[in-house]
Amino acid sequence: MAHAIIHILNNDCPHCLEGKVFKEKNIFLQIGFPKMNDYCPNCNFKFEKEPGYFFGAMYVNYGLTVAQGIATYCMAHYFFENNFDLRIIPIIAFVIVAMASFNIRFSRLLWIYMFKNYSI
Repeated sequence: MAHAIIHILNNDCPHCLEGKVFKEKNIFLQIGFPKMNDYCPNCNFKFEKEPGYFFGAMYVNYGLTVAQGIATYCMAHYFFENNFDLRIIPIIAFVIVAMASFNIRFSRLLWIYMFKNYSI
């Protein structure tokens, strides 16, 4: 399990663990919508199995975004007197927008790794 997480964060191909899923080598500090390779440059593994394959990755992305929003609220509410101060909302919105590009890449990688063929 730890190896899979390391390979996900390294943007490695789920089949050969050497090629890159996204054209950018780093999934962390990128701006804009990700550009994926259609096939692995190393082993020619096809990443999108069928049209709409990454539709489920949107649900993973939504879960990540909600978890980040809740975690941001839990950390930020200690700095305010009231339990729910409206000044927390821009802080949560900033974190969600700042993490959006990473979340898209990370959720797609998670989706690919969840449905890879482990019998090989």
